[in-house]
Amino acid sequence: MARRRKGRAIDGILLLDKPMGVSSNRALQTVKHLYGAAKAGHTGSLDPLATGVLPLCLGEATKFSQYLLDADKAYESTFVLGSITDTGDAEGKVLEVRDAGGITEQAVRSALQQFEGEIEQVPSMFSAIKQGGQPLYKLARQGLEVERKSRQVVIKELQLRAFRGGDKPEIDVYVACSKGTYIRSLAEDLGQVLGCGAFVSALRRTKAGPFTIENSVTVAALEALKLNAGLPAIDELLLPADAALGELPLVSLSESGGFYIRQGQPVMVPNAPRDGIVRVALHSGEFLGVGEMLDDGRVAPRRLIVTEG
Repeated sequence: MARRRKGRAIDGILLLDKPMGVSSNRALQTVKHLYGAAKAGHTGSLDPLATGVLPLCLGEATKFSQYLLDADKAYESTFVLGSITDTGDAEGKVLEVRDAGGITEQAVRSALQQFEGEIEQVPSMFSAIKQGGQPLYKLARQGLEVERKSRQVVIKELQLRAFRGGDKPEIDVYVACSKGTYIRSLAEDLGQVLGCGAFVSALRRTKAGPFTIENSVTVAALEALKLNAGLPAIDELLLPADAALGELPLVSLSESGGFYIRQGQPVMVPNAPRDGIVRVALHSGEFLGVGEMLDDGRVAPRRLIVTEG
């Protein structure tokens, strides 16, 4: 017999503005504790150095976290030119210092253009990618370095927001990119093109899929709201479980259709999409989960919400 999880059966997505210096898992555990949630999961790690949008899924919403893992992201970041660190960011050991005093804004703009569109990236040794079951950053902290395969990512937008010249020039950039893009690797590659080296000194995620920083809440604000107004107040901050699935076509079922799909049976849907993954809901608007269209026009259940009762 399966053990019953301790905590509340609370479902939804919280948009957290993750603070600096805290791991994504630590932030998740803090929020899970504040909600007293039985189940919670995050949707892709942000480095401890980074701040910004971290969607956290509670309860049944964890079933759909993959759609946020696969979503496009956007970042605002500051790169320091003229130094190379072992981590690609400000927390690492400086390996080399180079003269960057002659780097101009125009040179930076020209170099950035080389990174727009589809590019190949080699993940940093300090990334969370696993090799042999171990995250690369754990191997790196043991002084080990392993060969990493390059991967294709897409830089959809790359803007130079500010240029501050001097012996150690700094640039502020905005990056809109596909999943799996490493901003540290982007900084290092830019530094290589410029011939002076570069690392990330600040990183803030401003968008994850459909979610933006403007709609995110800090841990401090969440703690204050719970202290002053209780659990119902912070529960109201939760988005519905299907909030991450807005780009998927919607298939609407009758009550009888909903009954059968909840039993694991495919259901015929007139005028539905011919193929692909779809959101499934009742005519009343109640979200049931995610389904897949079959060749014969039926929708088959793939990941369904389990309701108490």
